[in-house]
Formats: sequence, C-alpha cells, structure tokens
Amino acid sequence: MIAAVDLGSNSFRLQIARVVEGALFPLDSLKETVRLGAGMDAHGALTPEAQQQAIEALARFGERLRGLPVACVRAVATNTFRVAKNAATFLPQAEAALGFPIEVIAGREEARLIYIGAAHSLPATRDKRLVVDIGGGSTELITGSHFRIFRTESVPMGCVSWSLRFFPDGVITAERLAEAELAARGMLLSLVPDFNHEQWQRAVGTSGTARSIADILELNDFSALGITREGMDKLRVHILAAGHVDKVQLNGLRSDRRPVLPGGFAIMMAVFDMLRVERMGVTFGALRDGVLYDLVGRQSEHDIRHRSVEQFQRRYHVDPYQAERVALLAGKLFGRFVADDAVSAHRLNMAAALHEVGRSIAHASYHKHSAYILLHADMPGFSKREQALLARLVLAHRGGLGKLNDEVVDLIEWSAIMALRLAAIFCRSRSDLELPLLRCEVTSKQFLVELDPVWLEANPLTAYALIEEVNAWQNIGMKLVVVS
Repeated sequence: MIAAVDLGSNSFRLQIARVVEGALFPLDSLKETVRLGAGMDAHGALTPEAQQQAIEALARFGERLRGLPVACVRAVATNTFRVAKNAATFLPQAEAALGFPIEVIAGREEARLIYIGAAHSLPATRDKRLVVDIGGGSTELITGSHFRIFRTESVPMGCVSWSLRFFPDGVITAERLAEAELAARGMLLSLVPDFNHEQWQRAVGTSGTARSIADILELNDFSALGITREGMDKLRVHILAAGHVDKVQLNGLRSDRRPVLPGGFAIMMAVFDMLRVERMGVTFGALRDGVLYDLVGRQSEHDIRHRSVEQFQRRYHVDPYQAERVALLAGKLFGRFVADDAVSAHRLNMAAALHEVGRSIAHASYHKHSAYILLHADMPGFSKREQALLARLVLAHRGGLGKLNDEVVDLIEWSAIMALRLAAIFCRSRSDLELPLLRCEVTSKQFLVELDPVWLEANPLTAYALIEEVNAWQNIGMKLVVVS
C-alpha cells in the first residue's frame, strides 16, 4: 500500500491505494476542508487558530496512516506553506501530528505532479492538452501530450486568495467581479505566448474549482457537458443576481465550495479569456494522484529525480566521469561511517553527482555557485527541503565548515559531509584510483580514517590536504584523525 497526502490551501486530502503490477487500486480517501490559505494574518503568518485546525486534521490523517512505512507515504504541501511567514516553525508541528515528513514543493513541481495525475486519468491520445488546476492559493498551467510534459507554470492566485482579496465580506458586485477578472488576466498575461490556443487542442480542468464549476453548469442546465464559455456567462448572471455568496442557490454547489466560488469563477473566466478557451473538460486525476504515481516511480527505475540530475549535469557541463568517481568513493566512505541508511546514501550520491554544477559559472568558489543553483532552481521530482539538503552538502564539500551556521542537525549528515569532502580530496587528480583504505570509524565527535602509510607517503599533495582537513574540522569543535 502507498499513500499520498495533499496539503492544499483550501483542503487537505489523503488517498491510499494498493499497487498491483504497476497499477493503482484506490482503497481509501479522506478530505478535510481546512482552508489554510484563509488563515493568515495581516503579516502573512498562519494564525494560531489556523495552525490548530490544520494539526487536528493532520492527526486524523496520521491515525489512518499509522503502520505504513515512511517510504510508502508522501505528503506534499503547496502554496500556503510556500508563502506563510511562519511556515518553517509550523512545519515540525505539522509533521509530528501527521507522523510523516512533509515536503513543501515548488509551484512547477506541483504542476508536474498535477499533470501526471491528470494524464493517468485521461484516455490515451496524441492531442496536445492544456491542463488547468485552480487551487486554493495558486493556479497551475501545464501543456503536454499523453505522459510527456511540454511546459509547466504556477501562478500565485487561487480561489481562496482571490475570494479573500476581492470578496472579503461575501458581497458580489459587477465592479468587484470585473476587478477580480482583470487582476487574474494580468497575472496570466506573460504566459499567453506559451499557453494560448495554438499550443494545444484540448483543455482539461482538474481539482475542486474546475469540478465544482462543471457540476454547477451541468446540473443547472447552463452547459451540456463540461465547462463552456456560454455556461460561464450564464453562471456570471446568476452570481451577480444573488449579490452575496450566502445567497447563491445553485444545484451542485457544495457548502464547502460556496465561500470560494466568486474567486474561483473569476480566475476560470480569465483563463478562458486570455488563453481563448471555448470548452474545457474535467478530470478527477490531480495532484494526489500524481503523487501516488510518482511514488510508484521512486520505488522503481522511473524516479524522475534521476532524470533531473542527468539533465542538470548536461545543462551545466558537469564532467560525468569525475562526478561518478566522487560519488562512488563518497558512497563507500559513508557506508563505513553509517550503516543501513539508504535514503541518506541516495541523497549523498545525488549531491556528489551535482557538486560541480557551479563550475559553469566560475572556477573560484564554484561550490557556492553549485549550492545556489541547487537551492533555487526548479528541479522536477525534488521538494524544497530535498533541494536545501543537496545544496548544504554541496556547499560543505570544500572550504570552511563554519558557514553551515548550525544547520546540520545530526551525525548522519556530518558523516555525509565528511564522506563528500574526503572523496573530493582523494579524487582531485580527476583520474581513477584504488584507495588503500584500512579503517573508517565515527563516534559522536570524532572521525577516524586509516590509510596505507606507503600510499600516503607517495601522495604528498593528498597528505597535505588531509592535514588542512583535520584543521578545518578542529575549527568547528569536531575531530578528524588520519592514521597511517
């Protein structure tokens, strides 16, 4: 069994499925309308009330997930966790309530996962698709064909944020609605060249806003099938006639969608106008489905993160032979320091593969450029936390260690840093070598490395570099002992 947790700005969702020969069979699902995006104060921080409501929902999810291995559960958090000022302090509490790590994913990573979920729920076709997902705090746009993705974008506007901004008291007027649509069109303006109607043949909506609007249009005879421009025009008339969200009476309008209807409608109307959409189908596959399929891929040879690493190596002209040398040796050293930690070993391997991406910018301080790229670039398959961990390993692989500013939290990460630093020293000649490593140990504050004295005497540059390395660790209160 595997499980996906989608922590959106409007609702939290849990989906559990069984994997049978690569196919997913849904077993259970839960939904909590938390509306976290509406729980931020004037300073952009989550209020204590919003945090408490979220924690209670996550605790209920945690009970259902109890007993599942960590490797079989993936929880992703979207726009509100990306923008909330106090998200970093709230995240540990949320993880404790859920009982599993939570990944705050970038907008484009969210878009990629959305498309994967949508593609698996749609018939196979060669048509180019435009997939639109209007969430609580952001809107994702993706073009692709079948399982191939052409373009992904994320725009920071959603049904919750737009409803709060333009209809804070629930009052709906023609002026407010026009202003909301105009602002949404402005957010989409720069995306028109890549997402206009010439770039796709079929438009598809996913998630709550699209499904809610489609249900309303069909159940009130505003549209025969899906979302149409004519149906949207009829819905506009009805919304304006009501004048307030509490007075909107429509078949198919659920109580949890009512407060965010005007904001979601304005964004959808802007999408229709700017991208010249006339009809949009709707699919049930969305972010959590994409997370499940991506999780299946991570447990097989189809981990998208490996493809991202390879693409970054090509993009930044990394020497693949040197990267492999360093990765193999770092992995060997780490295995001596830490036993049976496949997750950390895998992360170290990816960091080693990318530790020289900054050389394409400048040779001097290239490790700083490498870390900056890994921290800030869009890396499909990686969460923000994973990118931060990779960046920290790469930043630490050379130079002083004081720059880590107490960010390293445990001996496992220190062991990974030590392994990568030593591997970079030993592989400095950029040629294959047989390292005569006799012993490798670690205690709470001391690393011990024993080498063949004959080999060390024959390699004076490496011997000198190891002396400097001993001093670097001593400067932060840790000890490296090199025995020969």
